Formats: sequence, structure tokens, C-alpha cells
Amino acid sequence: MQFGAVPIVRAEGALLAHARRVGGRLLRKGRVLSAEDVRALSDAGVSELVVARLEDGDVAENEAARRIAARCAGVGLVANAPFTGRVNLYAACAGVVAVDAAAIDALNGLDEAITVATLAPFARVASGAMVATIKIIPFAAPRDAVEAAERVLTVPPLRVAGFRPRRAALISTTLPDAKPSLLDKNRSAMDARMTALGGEIVFERRVAHEAGALAAALRAAEGCDPILVFGASAITDRRDVIPAAVEMAGGVVRHFGMPVDPGNLLLLGKMGDADVIGLPGCARSPKRNSIDFVLERLAAGLEVSGRDIAATGVGGLLTEIGSRPQPRDEPPVEAPRAPVIAAVVLAAGMSSRMGENKLLLEVGGLPLIRRVVETVITSAAAPVIVVVGRDANAVRARLVGLDVKIVVNDVYTMGLSTSLKAGLNAIPAACDGAMIVLGDMPSVSQSMLDTLIAAFNPAEGRAICVATHEGKRGNPVLWARRFFPEMLALEGDVGAKHIMAANDEVVCEVEFTDDAPLLDIDTADDLAAFIGK
Repeated sequence: MQFGAVPIVRAEGALLAHARRVGGRLLRKGRVLSAEDVRALSDAGVSELVVARLEDGDVAENEAARRIAARCAGVGLVANAPFTGRVNLYAACAGVVAVDAAAIDALNGLDEAITVATLAPFARVASGAMVATIKIIPFAAPRDAVEAAERVLTVPPLRVAGFRPRRAALISTTLPDAKPSLLDKNRSAMDARMTALGGEIVFERRVAHEAGALAAALRAAEGCDPILVFGASAITDRRDVIPAAVEMAGGVVRHFGMPVDPGNLLLLGKMGDADVIGLPGCARSPKRNSIDFVLERLAAGLEVSGRDIAATGVGGLLTEIGSRPQPRDEPPVEAPRAPVIAAVVLAAGMSSRMGENKLLLEVGGLPLIRRVVETVITSAAAPVIVVVGRDANAVRARLVGLDVKIVVNDVYTMGLSTSLKAGLNAIPAACDGAMIVLGDMPSVSQSMLDTLIAAFNPAEGRAICVATHEGKRGNPVLWARRFFPEMLALEGDVGAKHIMAANDEVVCEVEFTDDAPLLDIDTADDLAAFIGK
């Protein structure tokens, strides 16, 4: 890859190495400089520019990241579209992250251009949580390194083992002076844990703290897995009441003790196919302790051996220490996750220049509006909201069977802003932003929409993402939720371009090689030209 300063007249077609502001617009790092960009920079007095150009033997950053991410992502993971040399992998379900650390280390050691960061092995994740990020550091990676990465990754080194519904048993042993409230606390604590992991407690017994009584209760819990045992007194030895009862009931003690604090006094046993867990006293607390390390893996269908338990020591110190702050009393930090983006398809217009409702006309064997909406549904955006107005029933009929929410704009004749507001008002509160898609743009593709979503990152200054072609802004546009109040205040037949202009510092232009962002159907000539392409 060539990299360095060149005269401005030689910069066209090169990658901008550092962001520059010109003419009130921000040209971001990595932008392919157009002739218009070069003229604007030259007019602004720029005579030299630091740029990069790819050479033979280079793989462009997005393509390199995409290829490596495709080999990294195993079951339970989905990859977003590449953007600025980065692909993020997100959990497709709630579960536990399984990582082949040796493979990730080998991958990171191939070439400094290639980096992969993951969550810790066996981290618990919610659906949508970010699990890993693949980042190409420069604007390209050596082809030899990318191909070596593909050879190394014969098996995906990352997956999410999803939680499986488990029917658990809870047995508590009691002493004569045991308080019922403590036993109730046993139940509520474990109910909460099992529910969070997609399971439930279907069997409960409270018996005397004596090996024979406990063995009988263990046998009665046949069919449950796991079997959770709270002792009235902590387990102190492999010959104590709980391990003795497991063996008396025909089971085996697989491991006693765990290098996690709190929760050292945990026992792992087996009765047939069912796991038996002798619980430490701290399992009554909702705070994370040793039982969570074990229960999460079992709920995800992962085997837990004595060797696995022995390996939990690094990272297993969970107790607050007096010499430092109390982090476990602080609110948890929200883990990175995939943005939740709704799509609003505007399909309520007058079609005044066409003379008839253009959205009902066939393009490639489908009504134009169905063609567009079917494409939007295939993207990462959800939910998909379609705003209808003129010929509302006819447009609705063209969308039968599609997973969309139809919103009727009864005042569509009052202009574009009314449709925009109708769509925004229908967006669920959980959404981070909205992608506004025009219903008359037949060339919009899934990859275009997913690339806009991949570009969206308000924390990094990309709160408005607009599709462009040859430097010209078009549609769709993805807006962060923070702009919704301004958009809801619009009146008449106007869009939100002035809001974009007033917030240029957070606008990210996402360049596409074809003219899809600029191509809409307004007239019969437009339609004929598109069909004839």
C-alpha cells in the first residue's frame, strides 16, 4: 500500500488518510476522494494531502475484515456489515461465549494489520450483545496475511452456546432451629437464577440435614437436571452430609471446592445424566458468585469438569477488598450491543408527477412498494414500519403477508413531514434510531441498508448516516433517536435536510459505488429508464 503526502492534483481516487473539513462538510478518514472533493480542497488552499492507495497484494480493509469475520463466527453469532475495516460479531441468542483462545492468539500473531478482540471465555451474554470485533488497522491488509488467516481458521474459534430450558430440583436441608424465611430465600434466589437462564424449578423438598433423608430426596428428584442442594451447614469435607448423600443415592462426587471467592465451598456431582450441585451459602445472594460460573455453563449445554472448575481461579476473585472501591455496589456497565434500528418506509405520497400511484406499478414483476419493502425486511433493521396515505388500502393489499407494521397517514396531502412524523411516532421506545427509506427507490439493497447500520455509532460521532454516490447525498438516511424531537416538529412538505446541515459534525457519508442512493421513480420516463437499464 502506498501512503504519504501527494500534490492535491494527484489525490483523486485515493483514500483520505486524515479527516478534513472543507466548505462546511467533514471529509472523513478513509473517504475515496472524488474530483469534486479535490476541487473543493484546492479552492480552500490545500496544495498537498496525505493519502493512501492500494496496490497489488493488498486486500481492502472492509473485504479483509469481512473474510476473517466469516471464518471466526460460529453457531450463535451474526456479523454486521463491514465499515471502516471493522466487523462486529453479535450474539444471536442468550448464552455463554465459547472461545478457542489459542486460535485467536494465532490469528492476532499473523500480521499487525489484523486484530481480533473477544469477550472472555465463558462470558454470559444476552441476545444482541457484542461478542467480538475484527478490525483491520490500516486501509488494507496484505493478501498473504488474509489467506493465512483463512487457513488458520479451519474451525470457527467463536460461538455462543445458547441457554436451554432446564427443569431443576431444589433440595434444602434443615436443622431443628432453621428459620423458614431462610429456606424461602433459598428458593427465591435460585428461582431468579434459573428463570434468567431460561429454566425453572419444578421440584422442591426440605429435609433434615442427614445423609439418609437427603439421599431419599435426591432419588425423588429423578428426571430433574440440575439438582441443586442447599445445606443447613456448609460442606467442609468430601465425607460431609451432602457428598455422602450423593453417593448413598447412587451418584458420584466429581469435584469439591472451587477457586472462586465468594463461593469456595461448592460441590459438583452426578446422578445418572443429571448434574448435582452442592451450593455454597453465598448462592442466596443475587450477586455473582461461584454458582453462576457453573450454572451458566450447564444451562448452555457445556460440560463442566474438575479441570474446568480448577481453571476458574484467574478472574475468580469477586469479593470487595477494603483497599479499593466497592465495584459490586455500583450499577453494572452496559455491555456493547448491536444498535436497534427501526426502518420507516415512506409510502404515502401523492405521486403527482406520475399521474397515478407509482408505488402500485410493477417493477421486475413486483409492485414497486413491495419490491422495496421486501428488501428492507431482509436487512438488520427491525421493526419495519410502512406509512401509507394515498390509495392506502391498495398499498396495504400489495404488502399482504409481509412482517411489517402499517401506519395510515390521513393527512398525507399536507406534505412529507406528516408521513415522517407518523412513522417516527410508531417506533418502539427501545430503538436507538430510525432508517428513513423512500418507497419509490427500486435499487435499494440489503447490503446498502446493513452498511448504513454498521456505520451508525453516535459515540464515535456518527449519529446521522446518509447514503451517497460520487459525493452526492441521497437516501436512505439513518437518524439517531436524539434527533426525533426536531423531526417531529417539522411542518409542511419538507424533510429533515436542514437538521442534517445543522449537525454536520455528526453526519457520516457512506459512499456506494452504484447510483442506488440517488435513483428514485418520479415520472413515467424514470420508470421506463430504470426498466430499460
